[in-house]
Amino acid sequence: MAKRAGVSIATASRAFGEPERLAAGTLERVLRSASDLGYAAPQTGTATKTIGVIVPDVANPVYAKLLKAIQGQAWHGRHRIVLFDADEDLRREGEQIQQARKLDGMLLCSPRLPDDEVLGLVGATPFVVVNRQIDGAPCVLMDTLQGPTQAIEHLVALGHQHIAYASGPRGSWADARRFDTIAQACERHGIRLSRLSHHAASIQGGRAAAALAAASGATAVVAYNDLVALGLEAGLTELGVLCPDDISIVGIDDIDLAGAVTPGLTTVQMPIERCGALAVDLLLQAIGGVAIDPVATLGSQLIVRASTAAPAA
Repeated sequence: MAKRAGVSIATASRAFGEPERLAAGTLERVLRSASDLGYAAPQTGTATKTIGVIVPDVANPVYAKLLKAIQGQAWHGRHRIVLFDADEDLRREGEQIQQARKLDGMLLCSPRLPDDEVLGLVGATPFVVVNRQIDGAPCVLMDTLQGPTQAIEHLVALGHQHIAYASGPRGSWADARRFDTIAQACERHGIRLSRLSHHAASIQGGRAAAALAAASGATAVVAYNDLVALGLEAGLTELGVLCPDDISIVGIDDIDLAGAVTPGLTTVQMPIERCGALAVDLLLQAIGGVAIDPVATLGSQLIVRASTAAPAA
């Protein structure tokens, strides 16, 4: 329906849940496409739903931003949110999924458990996976191709010939995809790539990776996320390695802090708020018995700041 009307999935969803937010012409086009396809809107707005939201680490600002977007979108229909913090613990994540089965639906944000375990634990409860792709499950993804590729192209244009990747948590779907994209881009450009070991997706994790980054000999590092990137910069500074004079650093996510530190962090901006809002819209459709597209992907974009520069001679 969205494709037929020439709009995004989120816009098509709002035509039935929040028609007042759309321009008259857009609304008319979506409704006409729905009528042509014989689509009947679910009556999800007639009753308040209770949605479980499971995140790996509520202290991570990415998930805080995601939760705010989820809560804001759910509030339009006065739906309730129940938060579960897995604290990067696989056993706790499994128990929380089982608890969330008692609710009307659930959003699984970056789950760490294997695909088959996630599907088995969810059972018949409507759910949407956020920031991870699981075959057979409806997913909302933040692009792992465009932005990270732009980051490597940016570093290549500056003259870097040896780049390191500071990995995130072991088992992270996004970490594996980001590394694959970076590795392919480096191979295309004939750039040497060193992969640093897995660390926590936190400033402490970045600090732990600083010595490895310095020892690698790389003149630039792309980090799993902004927190790791900021921790890397702090740890490298303590080792006497300055950013960007001695080493360039690129993060991923574009959290608020990325633009407030000095030097400002070059990073890949992820569509976190849009991802959360769309996930709620799709879950409400699933709760209403509507078949939804299996995968929706939202784009990413490199934001260049002062933490990247040409390598030292």
